[in-house]
Amino acid sequence: MNSSKSPGLAGFGILKNTTCDTEKKISVFFSIIFMTVGILSNSLAIAILMKAYQRFRQKSKASFLLLASGLVVTDLFGHLINGAIAVFVYASDKDWIRFNQSNILCSVFGICMVFFGLCPLFLGSVMAVERCIGVTKPIFHSTKMTSKHVKMMLTMVCLFAVLIALLPILRFRAYQIQASRTWCFYKTEHVEDWEDRFYLLLFSCLGLLALAISFLCNAITGITLLRVKFKSQQRQGRSHHFEMIIQLLAIMCVSCICWSPFLVAMARIGINESHSKETCETILFALRMATWNQILDPWVYILLRKAVLKNLYKITRGCCGVHIINLHMWELSSIKNSLKVAAISESPVSSKQINLQPLSSTAQ
Repeated sequence: MNSSKSPGLAGFGILKNTTCDTEKKISVFFSIIFMTVGILSNSLAIAILMKAYQRFRQKSKASFLLLASGLVVTDLFGHLINGAIAVFVYASDKDWIRFNQSNILCSVFGICMVFFGLCPLFLGSVMAVERCIGVTKPIFHSTKMTSKHVKMMLTMVCLFAVLIALLPILRFRAYQIQASRTWCFYKTEHVEDWEDRFYLLLFSCLGLLALAISFLCNAITGITLLRVKFKSQQRQGRSHHFEMIIQLLAIMCVSCICWSPFLVAMARIGINESHSKETCETILFALRMATWNQILDPWVYILLRKAVLKNLYKITRGCCGVHIINLHMWELSSIKNSLKVAAISESPVSSKQINLQPLSSTAQ
C-alpha cells in the first residue's frame, strides 16, 4: 500500500502508524490566519503596484514592476489554493481515505506545494539579477531589459516551475501524504528508490541555488551602491542608497531565514534518509517558516518604500533625538536615481568635466 507506483493508494499506509499528530483547533486556526494574512498583504501589494504603474510609466521601472507583480500574484494564488486545501483537510479530520480515493487531491496539493514553493524563489533570484544589472550596467539595462524580455522571463520561470512540479506525475510517481496527514509532497519516509531521492534533492538544490544567486547579486548591488555613495557626495544619492541597502538586507534575511530550514531538511532526507534526524514536527515547523516568506514578500519588496523609511526615520529621530542622515530630499524615484548615479560613475568622461552638474540641478 506504500508503493509509489500505485496512484490510487499512494500514501495511505502512512495513516495507520503515524507518529506525528497535530491539534485540530490550533492547526485550523494557524492555517486560516496564515491564509488570511497572506491574501490581505499580497492584495495590498498588488494594489500599490497598480497605482505605482499608473503614476510612473517609466521604462526604467517597467521591468521591476512586472517582476514584482509576478511575485506577489504568485504568492497570492499560493495562499488561496494551498490555504484552501489545507483548511479543507483539517475540517475533514484529515480523513484522506474518505475524500482522496483516487489520489487526485493529494496530487493537486503536491503540485501546488512544489510550484508555489519554487516559483517565488526563482522570481526573487530573477529580481536580484535585474537589480544587479540595473545598477552595475545601467545602459545595457535600459536598452536590453525591455518589457517584452521581462514578460518572456516571467513565462519561462513559471513554465520551468510547472515542469518541476509535474515531473513526478509524468514519471508515474504519485505525491505522498506526509506523516502529519495535513499536506502532500515528495516521499520523505522510507526513501529507498533513487528517483525519490532525486526529486527531494532537485527541489532543495534548485531552491538553495536561487537563494545563492539572490544573495550574490544583492551583495554585488549593495557593494556597488556603497562605492557610488562614497564617490559621489551629492545629497540626492544618499536617500536612494539608504533605501536600497535596507531593502537588500531585508530581502536576503527574510528569504534565507524562512526557506533555509525546509530546503536543508529536504536535502538531508534525500542524501541519507535512514540516518536523518528530521522528524515530522521539525519538517512541519520548517514548512510553516517557508510559508511566512510568502507573507513577508510583499512587505519587503513593495511596502518597504522610501515613504515608510522616511516615517520610520522621523519616529526614530523623535525617540532617540539623534540626527542620523539628512532625508529631507526624496524627489527622484529609486531606479531612475540609481541609473543616473551609476551611469555617471561608469562614464569615461572625467569627473572634472562632468562636475555632477545635472544631478545637482535636479536635486535643486
